[in-house]
Amino acid sequence: MYHSHWILTLLLAIPLAGAFACLGVSGERAGRVALWTTVLEAALALPLFWTFRIGAGSFQNTVSVPWIGAWGIGYRVGIDGISLLMVLLTVVIMPLAVAGSFRYIERHRPAYYASMLVLTTGMLGVFVALDMFLFYVFWELMLVPMYFIIGIWGGERRLYSAIKFFLYTTVGSLLMLVAIAGLVYLHWRSSGTVTFAYAELLNTPISRPVQFWLFAAFALAFAIKVPMFPLHTWLPDAHTEAPTAGSVVLAGILLKMGTYGFLRFGIPLFPRAATSHAVVGLFVTLAVIGILYAAWVAAVQPDAKKLVAYTSVAHLGFVMLGVFGFTAEGLQGGILQMVNHGISTGALFLLIGMLYERRHTRNIADFGGIAKVMPVFAVCLVVVALSSIGLPGTNGFVGEFLILVGTFRTHPLATVIAATGVIFAACYMLPMVQRVILNPLDRQENRELQDLGGRERAILVPLLALILLIGVYPKPFLDRLAPAVDRVLQRVDMLPSVPTARAERALPPGVRLGREAFTANLSGVVDAPPAPAPGPERGS
Repeated sequence: MYHSHWILTLLLAIPLAGAFACLGVSGERAGRVALWTTVLEAALALPLFWTFRIGAGSFQNTVSVPWIGAWGIGYRVGIDGISLLMVLLTVVIMPLAVAGSFRYIERHRPAYYASMLVLTTGMLGVFVALDMFLFYVFWELMLVPMYFIIGIWGGERRLYSAIKFFLYTTVGSLLMLVAIAGLVYLHWRSSGTVTFAYAELLNTPISRPVQFWLFAAFALAFAIKVPMFPLHTWLPDAHTEAPTAGSVVLAGILLKMGTYGFLRFGIPLFPRAATSHAVVGLFVTLAVIGILYAAWVAAVQPDAKKLVAYTSVAHLGFVMLGVFGFTAEGLQGGILQMVNHGISTGALFLLIGMLYERRHTRNIADFGGIAKVMPVFAVCLVVVALSSIGLPGTNGFVGEFLILVGTFRTHPLATVIAATGVIFAACYMLPMVQRVILNPLDRQENRELQDLGGRERAILVPLLALILLIGVYPKPFLDRLAPAVDRVLQRVDMLPSVPTARAERALPPGVRLGREAFTANLSGVVDAPPAPAPGPERGS
């Protein structure tokens, strides 16, 4: 079944069926329907990790069915190592987010849980789509339920935050739609056929100036979603006002669509533009600024949820640094850090939400000494916080280390500056942990707090397990990423003037970058998979 062409279609259809079921039952039952729907999703999707054929050299579990034949639009889906990890991250996060909503959401529950399930289909669709029209449909689909989740079930400024989120994302999306149409037109001019198939559009000959314009439209949409400095201002508001599960999904999954978009579409479709001096310099500079700026702003936040929101800007800055370093280590570290951020930051938002349910405040100054009355909560918070700042032995360290090692070869100065962000991360995260769980227990409200219950512990255990598993043994994840990273680097290695080629000429003899560089990881020496023949891979 897991080599079947239809497993991905099943994963897209089940949440939609569950959404309709939620609308037909009462509030409490809607929560149970949504939970069991997401659990079923996870049960069906997780075996993909073990059945994924490492080194297969192409997309797997593909489906290609004509949809709007006159326009070359089809239902085309498939996964490689990058999209595999994003799909698995989604199906792991969603049941935990739904279970974390049981006490938080008290009104319009059927609509809320239906929105969560529709959002699941939209997010999964973005990660598996191999047709540009289908990708855009899913990209827009997931905006609608998230808008309502923030605008209806959010905090006091929920409407302002929801509208700001929607406007920012929509502006980028519309420009991307224009660029998709332009790309299809160029392909028609060169081949005489109209198609939206990703694999076919990779072969489109595009002049260098046109590549810059098309890449700019795609890059703006993806940079807003990441979000990169200075397009990040919608994120703290959306995080702060969203319900706990909304923040978990937003940080854990939605932000990854921006970085995924660069890896899947922006760089492979427009390699000449993406690897030019100006573009690489711009994105590396903005990534470093985002890392430092977000760390400094997070350090002065009185609201714990807003502090964690700003950490997302810093962590995704590391991801973008790895992506535009154009080395195998940097790319693999960046993709793994996308997963790590979803796990660690999702867990932080869940913990803050659990505390908010008890005290109805997120001000750090209102807490202190709660480790004495909530020891299990305190242990979980410490482990997740250490993961967030990249302590060796946790998942955060693996991703950041690979990013810094890989990017240092092509951008040493930027990497050294970005590395200070690791120090600044400790400067904002550890004081917050100290003020919340340590310090004197001098408030009566804190003395009466109850420790985590069975449901809350069950929500956190999978995330804590993944934090330690990836931190200690990342090899299975990196092995599945290697062929997909190789294909991305193939697209840029086709050009003689990309940063990787320039950096290789400056290195001592025998030292290589690009797809031949990745011969070891933190788990031990691993032979790199054989590089496929040059040329774009077909997705179906």
